[in-house]
Amino acid sequence: MFDETIAAIATPLGQGGLAIIRISGDKALPIADSLFAPGGKSKTQLTKAKSHTLHYGHVIRDDRRLDEVMVSVMKAPATFTRETVVEISCHGGIRSTKAVLDAVLDAGARLALPGEFTKRAFLHGRIDLTQAEAVADLIHARTDLALSAANEQLAGKLSQRINLLRDDLMHVLAHVEAHIDFPDEDIEPDTMNGLIAR
Repeated sequence: MFDETIAAIATPLGQGGLAIIRISGDKALPIADSLFAPGGKSKTQLTKAKSHTLHYGHVIRDDRRLDEVMVSVMKAPATFTRETVVEISCHGGIRSTKAVLDAVLDAGARLALPGEFTKRAFLHGRIDLTQAEAVADLIHARTDLALSAANEQLAGKLSQRINLLRDDLMHVLAHVEAHIDFPDEDIEPDTMNGLIAR
């Protein structure tokens, strides 16, 4: 569906202990692998790694070590976007985070637009529109009540309620259409009362 692999800083930019660079798309693993040098005794190539695994190493660019990192490998379709996703956890300094992102972009990813990871999750059918809106609500929640409502919406509770209402309306519509098509047939009083109650 999408030809381009996208990347962005997934954590707030600023000074902090950690930052995460998220990469999503068909080329996520080859891009990350081209920059990753496994650390310790591991010689695992990211392109050959099992899904949902974590790998220690360094991001290397032009034979220079940019940062010590942990890389999460998550293969499609069991990801938020339903695409292959790689997350590089690096140190959270402004310059070091930008250096890792720049290396990822130079290796072939495109900078993601705001909300593009969520858009891809929606377009791939991973979440519906109300759940996509819930992601934004979750990010912007300022109270416990707002957080709780966003989590319920993200879990699909609003969609379930809407689907129940839709089913009820379809049932009522079927009865109304049947009454219009067959006016000589009487609708039982309990059926009529049940329809009115809906």
